Amino acid sequence: QVQLVESGGGLVQAGGSLRLSCAASGRTFSSYALGWFRQAPGKEREFVATISGSGSNTYYTNSVKGRFTISRDNAKNTVYLHLNNLKPEDTAVYSCAAAPGSSIYSYAGRYNYWGQGTQVTVSS
Repeated sequence: QVQLVESGGGLVQAGGSLRLSCAASGRTFSSYALGWFRQAPGKEREFVATISGSGSNTYYTNSVKGRFTISRDNAKNTVYLHLNNLKPEDTAVYSCAAAPGSSIYSYAGRYNYWGQGTQVTVSS
């Protein structure tokens, strides 16, 4: 069982930055791939980024490449999402998720555990 708790969301102006954190429980954190997803009002949940258990592999959706960076600290059981050059269309609830396995996954159905989410609002 893995429990995930996100933090770091907030209100920011366009062009600004935020760092989201997701703290996980459990002793086998490094055996899970972690992902970030987001859901805007009236829209379906969207994949944002994923990182492998070792942190050596990452993958991003095209709309955030070059602006967002996913990283993890296995000693702290924490995954981060650095959001730079934010745009109003990045406004959404951002959730982290954990999937057992050594690869990286963009499919939400692959993830077994989900956090509650943190709101990111970008004003124009």
